[in-house]
Amino acid sequence: MPYVNIRIAGSLSREQKAKIAAEITDTLERIAYKPKSYTHITFDELPDENWAIAGQLLDEE
Repeated sequence: MPYVNIRIAGSLSREQKAKIAAEITDTLERIAYKPKSYTHITFDELPDENWAIAGQLLDEE
């Protein structure tokens, strides 16, 4: 059973999440031959202050 966890700085709309979930599910079905009913996807949306790149928090850019 595929389990996909998407962690993203900031937030996505419900529509964006639905499109991403559909694309990932379709890709796993097409390439890995996994039935759509097997794929589980979670979204973790984190505030920019909880992400840093090159030593700088994203909310400081």
